[in-house]
Amino acid sequence: MEGGMPFWQTLILSSILGWVLASSAFDLTRRVRALTQPWVTRRVIVDTPSILRLQRIQHRFLDNMFSVLSCVVSVPFYTGFLPLLFWSGHSKLARQMTLLMAFCDYIGNSIKDMVSAPRPSSPPVRRVTATKDEKENAMEYGLPSSHALNTVCLSGRYLLHYVLTHGVQNGVTVAVGFALIFTLVMLIGIGRIYLGMHSLIDVAAGISFGLVILAFWLTIHGFVDDFIISGQNVTSFWASLSFLLCFAYPTPEFPTPSFEYHTAFNGVAFGIVSGIQQTYFHFHHDGVPHIFSPQLPLLVFLGRMLVGIPTILVVKFCSKAIAKWLLPVMCNTLGIPIVSSCYVPALRGSDSGKSKSDGKQLGYLQRVTSFFPRKAYDVDTGIRFLQYAGLAWSVVDLVPSLFSHLNL
Repeated sequence: MEGGMPFWQTLILSSILGWVLASSAFDLTRRVRALTQPWVTRRVIVDTPSILRLQRIQHRFLDNMFSVLSCVVSVPFYTGFLPLLFWSGHSKLARQMTLLMAFCDYIGNSIKDMVSAPRPSSPPVRRVTATKDEKENAMEYGLPSSHALNTVCLSGRYLLHYVLTHGVQNGVTVAVGFALIFTLVMLIGIGRIYLGMHSLIDVAAGISFGLVILAFWLTIHGFVDDFIISGQNVTSFWASLSFLLCFAYPTPEFPTPSFEYHTAFNGVAFGIVSGIQQTYFHFHHDGVPHIFSPQLPLLVFLGRMLVGIPTILVVKFCSKAIAKWLLPVMCNTLGIPIVSSCYVPALRGSDSGKSKSDGKQLGYLQRVTSFFPRKAYDVDTGIRFLQYAGLAWSVVDLVPSLFSHLNL
C-alpha cells in the first residue's frame, strides 16, 4: 500500500483503539479484576506460611546475595547497560533488547494494575528492600513478578537464543546454556520470595507470562527489526502506537508507580525506533566495528563512555525542561485541561478541568479537540515520555554523531 498506512498498521492501531473504547464503555478492567483479584489474594494468603518457613533460614549472606541478584536483573540495571551495548557495536542486540524490555514492562505492569493483587503482607513477612528501586517496587502490586518475567524473557532471548544463533551450536553449548538460564530463573524466583517481595503465585505467573512473551517475541522480532530499519511510516506509526498504549493501560485500584515505569519505557522505545530509523546506515548497520576489534579497542570504547554518558544525561535534563515548558502551552492552546502531580508546581491541585475559555467562544484548535473527555489529564505523563524519548534518541543518534566527529 503506497502513499498510505499499510493494512497491518491500521489493524494494530484500530485494535488498540477498539480496546480503549470497549474497556471504557463496558468497564472491562473492573470486570477482569472482580474475577481474578479475589482468587489471587487468597493464593497470596495461603502462600504466606511457606514464605515464613523459607525466611527462617534468614542470614546476612542470603540477604545480600538475593538483593544483588535482584539488582542485576532489574530495569535500572538494563537501562544503564543498554547504551553501552549500542556504543559497543552490538546495535541489533541492543535495539531488540530495548524493545523486548519495553514490551515486557508494559505487559507485566498492565497485568499488575489490572489484577491489583497485594504483595505478601509485611508483617508477618519480613520484607528486605536494600535499594531505593526495591522500595519503589514494593509500592506496586504483586502479580506477576516483574523480575521473574524479565529474567525469563531477557536471559532466554539474549543469553541463550542470541548466543546460539550467532555462535557455535552443539549439544554441550545448548545444555550448558539451558542449565545456566534455569539456575538463574530459579534463584531469582526463590530470591523474590525470600526477600518478602512476592508470593509463589506471583513468581509462577511471572515465569509463565515470560515464556509466553518470549515465544511471541521470537516469532515477530525479525519483522519488527526489518520494519524499524526500512519500513513505511515508522516514526508516525510508533508515535500513534505510543499514544494509544497510554490510554489502553488499565487503571489500578489504587495508584502505583507502574504506569510511570511504562511511560518511561514507552518513551525509550519511541526514541530508539525513531533514532535507529534515521541513522541505521550511518551508525547501526551490521558492518559497524564491535568492541575488542582492531577498529574499536577497549580504550576507544572507554572514550565513548566518557563522552556518551554525560551527553545523554544532559539531553535527559534538557528534554525534561523543554517538555515542562512546551506541553502546558500546547494543551492550553488546544483547550485540553491538564494537571500535574509533581513536575509543574503551578498545575498541582489546580482546577484545570475548567478551561480558561469558559464563557468565551472556542477557537478553532479548541473546537478540533472538543472530542476529548472533559477531565483533567496529567501532563506529567507527556513530560516523562518526552524526557526518556529524548534520552533514547541521544543514545542512538546524537552520541554516535559525536563519536564520528571525534573519531571514537
